[in-house]
Amino acid sequence: MVTYHEITPAGLANLKQEVADLKAIRPAKIKNLAEAAALGDRSENAEYSAAKRELRQLEGRLRYLDKLIRYAKVTTPAAANLADIGNWVTLEFDDDQDEDTYELVGPAEAGMGAAKLAINSPLGEFSRSEERFSRNAETDL
Repeated sequence: MVTYHEITPAGLANLKQEVADLKAIRPAKIKNLAEAAALGDRSENAEYSAAKRELRQLEGRLRYLDKLIRYAKVTTPAAANLADIGNWVTLEFDDDQDEDTYELVGPAEAGMGAAKLAINSPLGEFSRSEERFSRNAETDL
């Protein structure tokens, strides 16, 4: 069974841009590997090992991003007054009366920026719940 994950249109565009950027530097990584391999004995060749590791990490990231893009369910923001994916919420923290504003996003794009809050995180789920509209809503986070 395939599980699709919600993502905003901007988040999907960011993923596609990262794929394009990585594909652009891939030929240089392959060239570095070929040059390191030409230096001789590969068992004692640190440059070869490093180039091989870098290429392997790049290709692993490309596979991961491809899977994220393939199973993305693009969700457009609901009405602006609802706490839903793609919309911004302002939360007030009782301990220091500090207010922070976050964009609610899908789990795949939560790490793409400082003010992004995953909808499946405890704080994200709380911000979407009805109880947050009560006067003194509390949660154990």
